[in-house]
Amino acid sequence: MPASIPGAKARLNCGHRRVLALAIPIVLANLTQPLLGAVDTAVAGHLDEVASLGGVALGGLVFSFVFWGFGFLRMGTTGLVAQAFGAGDQVALRLTLARALLLAGVIGLAVLALQTPLIHAALTLLGGSAAVQQQAQAYCQARIWAAPLALANYVILGWLLGIQHVRLALALQVLINAINIAAVLLYVYGLDRGVTGIGAATATADALGFAAGAALLWHLRPRGLTPLKWAALFERRGLQRLIALNRDLFIRTLCLLASFGWFAHLGAKQGDITLAANALLLNFQTLMAYALDGFAHAAEALVGATVGAGDRRAFRQTLRVTLLWSVLGALGFSLMYWMLGPWLIAQLTDQMAVRLHAQTLLPWAVALPVVSVWGFLLDGVFIGATRTRELMQAMVLSFALFAMASWGLLTAYGNPGLWAALLLFMAMRGVTLAGFLPALMRGIGPGKT
Repeated sequence: MPASIPGAKARLNCGHRRVLALAIPIVLANLTQPLLGAVDTAVAGHLDEVASLGGVALGGLVFSFVFWGFGFLRMGTTGLVAQAFGAGDQVALRLTLARALLLAGVIGLAVLALQTPLIHAALTLLGGSAAVQQQAQAYCQARIWAAPLALANYVILGWLLGIQHVRLALALQVLINAINIAAVLLYVYGLDRGVTGIGAATATADALGFAAGAALLWHLRPRGLTPLKWAALFERRGLQRLIALNRDLFIRTLCLLASFGWFAHLGAKQGDITLAANALLLNFQTLMAYALDGFAHAAEALVGATVGAGDRRAFRQTLRVTLLWSVLGALGFSLMYWMLGPWLIAQLTDQMAVRLHAQTLLPWAVALPVVSVWGFLLDGVFIGATRTRELMQAMVLSFALFAMASWGLLTAYGNPGLWAALLLFMAMRGVTLAGFLPALMRGIGPGKT
């Protein structure tokens, strides 16, 4: 970061060109993540047993709880940093980074200390056959050792997005995921490590990615500031705000992950074929979500800057432009899945029973992008504004509806009913956040004229 950051009031250009300049690198960075998930799925799907694919699916969900559950480290960092950037406050930028990295380290070490009961409890809740459970256990044990570094990478990414250094964020994400893909191929096909190799590859990428990210932070460190003091780092008001914000985001994320965990659990109760088919099609949803999150992340950075600068007009412009591009992207994904869905399914597994079941569920994957996009974009808006209480409340309401609807629809219609409940959940995310939007707007300073 340069020695002095210009006040964002001079940079609040939230038009189409600015949004795309921020969003496109983030989209490219995000797309490397589901590409990695697709590689993991394809490698596991071509191993000898169906249980290997199910094991990687359940193991990945475990880390959705263990790692992604602490995704507030990225989201909270982006929101706070973006607002400090909007106000041109270098001291707050540095303090936010230091506090978030400290929190990531403490949480990561706790995860390592509690890894055995955490993995056991998560796998027990998710269910699955004994063979799938065994494969998932091997995956988890190989991946978890890099927990503190993986969580620190969330903080580094959030800080880069908050100061709108999206190209550096792109480079770092591409590096981490390229290492991961190379390591998967090496460990599985070169060293014959099977599912264990898939987990170990992700841990290796997290470790090397943190080394690169730490070097990047050192290079961008602010010059000319007084040395950081422990008293400032642990200042009560700043810590209270960080804790309250992260608490709300944590509850919100737990509800989101619980929804997908419950979805996987109900799918697993229907057999390994259904579990594998559902996991395969969730790769479609993940690919779309990561891509459209590029516009949500751009909204986080720009909304945070507009809130920090007190510019309501720029906030409204950000909302209009990011929503337009998000909806266009969602329509594009639905069209792609409608046209290429069977071919994509065939590339992800050669298990014929899994292919056939996944193809019967394809219409749900086609519908999900246009239903999900509203909640994705508004997530970014509320994170950038650090209005995390409303974000948490909306997700709790959506999860409660999903939990009630999923069981009834599954009983009545089988696995298609479970997918209908997931569609309802995604719709409710957008509806509930839209209800909170007018109050958010009123809390921002008057628009510039």
